[in-house]
Amino acid sequence: MKKQLDALGNLKVPSASSYFGIVDLCGFKKDRFYIYQARWRSDLPMVHILPHWNWPERVGQTTPVHVYTSGDEAELFLNGKSLGRKKKGPYEYRLRWNDVAYQPGTLEVVAYRDGKEWAHETVKTTGEPARVLLSVDRSEIRADGLDLAFVAVVISDEEGAPVPRSHNLVQFEIEGPGEIVAVGNGDATSHEPFQAKERSAYNGLCQVIVKGRSGRPGPITVKATSNGLKDAAITFPSK
Repeated sequence: MKKQLDALGNLKVPSASSYFGIVDLCGFKKDRFYIYQARWRSDLPMVHILPHWNWPERVGQTTPVHVYTSGDEAELFLNGKSLGRKKKGPYEYRLRWNDVAYQPGTLEVVAYRDGKEWAHETVKTTGEPARVLLSVDRSEIRADGLDLAFVAVVISDEEGAPVPRSHNLVQFEIEGPGEIVAVGNGDATSHEPFQAKERSAYNGLCQVIVKGRSGRPGPITVKATSNGLKDAAITFPSK
C-alpha cells in the first residue's frame, strides 16, 4: 500500500474532523470564507487573494492565483507588473489568473466596482519564522470560572508578517487568576491533545483558550515561547 505524505513529507494520519465549512476548528477563516463574504456582503468593499506567496520550490513554475471580491472586476500585479484586468461574468464568483509564473515578492490586487476603485489587498513573500505574536478576542473576561478568552498565536517573520508554512511548536504559560482550558491549531489531521500547554502551529497559526478563576479577579498574562523564536506575552483583566 502506497504511503500518503503531506506537503512537508510527513505521513498523513486519519482526519479528526471533516474539512467542510468556512472556518476551521479554531474559528480561523479559510480562503472559502471570503467567497461567501463577497457574495453575501456585496455592500462591503473587499478583495482576497489566494494562495499565499511562499513557494520557494516553485520559482518559474505556473502557480494559479484566484481572487474573491465584492467588486465586479480586478487587476492583478506581481512585483509591480500588471498581469491583466479581469471582469466577473454571470454566475462567476472568483477571478482567475491561471498562468502566473511564480516569482517571490509582492502580489497586489485592485478591485473595481462600476469602474471605480473598490478595494485592494497585498500578499508578500515573507522571511523565515522569527517571532511569536499574540492577540486576544476581547478586552476583559468575567471572573466566574466560565467566561473564556481566545488567544490567537501567529508565527511571524522579523517584520511581523505571518509565515504561512510554519509549524513551530509553541509552549504556553499563564500568570494570574486564570487557567488554560484548551489549545488548538485548526488542523483537521492533528491528533495533538486539546488539553495541553503546547501546540504546533498549522500554517503559521494556533490558539490557546483561557478562563478566569471564579471569584478571583485580577490581571491574567499568557506567555508563549517557541524554540529559536522571540517570545510574546499578552495581559487582560478578569473582573
